Amino acid sequence: MNEPHSIAVIVAHPDDDAYGCAGSIALHENDPGFRFVLVLATDGAAGQISAGVPATPETLGAYRRVESANAWRAHGTIPVRHEWLGYDDGRLPQVGFEELVRRVLDILLTERPQVVATFGPDGITGHRDHIMIGRATDEAFERARHTPGPGLRRLVHGALRTSTFERWNVARRRAGLPGWDPTMEYHLRPVPDDQIDIEVDTSTVSSRIVAGLLEHRSQRDVLIDPSSSVRRWERVVSREPAVMVWPPRAAGQPLLHDLFEGL
Repeated sequence: MNEPHSIAVIVAHPDDDAYGCAGSIALHENDPGFRFVLVLATDGAAGQISAGVPATPETLGAYRRVESANAWRAHGTIPVRHEWLGYDDGRLPQVGFEELVRRVLDILLTERPQVVATFGPDGITGHRDHIMIGRATDEAFERARHTPGPGLRRLVHGALRTSTFERWNVARRRAGLPGWDPTMEYHLRPVPDDQIDIEVDTSTVSSRIVAGLLEHRSQRDVLIDPSSSVRRWERVVSREPAVMVWPPRAAGQPLLHDLFEGL
């Protein structure tokens, strides 16, 4: 009998989880026995506060926890387990690596999801917290998969295609904006197109992805260009590319079109 589909998304901050997996999760929410576990290393308390948002630096972390819950209600799939590791935003590299690995490993061995999704070594934006939680999750997955039991069949990293990155930079420069510089922290970092292993068509649920993103009101100036229409952002999130870390895939293999394809 096939295992029910299950996924653990392990990221650094509230809102990291929406890009790259919210659509894929929505496409499977009605699968029999589907289980979605969300792990956030921090509450994002060091983030910006957009104008008009009734939060202060002292209350932002609590405010973003509420935003996270509201976002997943808007996405339409509420996590079965929504775990907060409770580390300080911006300070994950100061946490002992083994401690962070053990925290993630405990969740993986308890949940044993089929698919684990996290950040790759580029952190997508080079953010130090993204890179650290990705490294720790990779190591935890490697240890967990050697413990006999179900699940733990695929590890993926969210990614941005180089071709998409270049197209966005052309558009930014035409609009008089500086291009993204992948050598700088907080700037987008692309992955060569030929290294992308999975690309999910999420166009049928893109409105739900954007609805969830819009619930992260405190971060709206970072997440969504205020000059962009909702329709444009629905197009932006209509594909979710990823790199498959485990099991490794031979070069030149055809793209997979679903996080669970072949499992």
